[in-house]
Amino acid sequence: MSFSFSELVTVIFTLFAIIDIIGSVPILISLKQKIGGIHELRATLISGALMILFLFAGEGFLRILGLDIKTFAVAGSVVIFILGLEMVLGLEFFKSEKDVKAATLVPIAFPLIAGSGTLTTIMSLKANFSDFTIFLGIFINLIIIYVVLRSLNLIARILGNAGLIAVRKFFGVVLLAIAVKIFAENAHGLIK
Repeated sequence: MSFSFSELVTVIFTLFAIIDIIGSVPILISLKQKIGGIHELRATLISGALMILFLFAGEGFLRILGLDIKTFAVAGSVVIFILGLEMVLGLEFFKSEKDVKAATLVPIAFPLIAGSGTLTTIMSLKANFSDFTIFLGIFINLIIIYVVLRSLNLIARILGNAGLIAVRKFFGVVLLAIAVKIFAENAHGLIK
């Protein structure tokens, strides 16, 4: 197994851009306020487990369920679209039962952190990079994710209420655009 530092950097930055944990800060703060907290370590570990599972068994798992990557991506785009609508319109579509454990899994670990774009990207990276390099890239991104999740209160204090509203609306539109892009790239050919 050959290891290249430049390949590792490429994988790290590719995953960082796709995961977009910084762009997810407004919705994470909103969810944290709505449900009363986030289990940062649990969210990080669950999303990491999903990423590693998809690294080694993603395509096979989807085939067993009779699904393909495109179908998976379209389903994830719908959830992301609804979360974006919440942010832009100030409505609540995602009804939380105030259960921090449930919210840690959906929507935080999946689809916000380990969403369809991230999982699809991980499987796509296998064409050009070794599993070890991708695994290291995932691990380094998980450290970044954990630090950001632990810093949400500090970020909220820095932005203030008005800043949070402005950032939430802006990133809500960004989430809507990402959802539409994922949907458009993967929906063709699904409806026969």
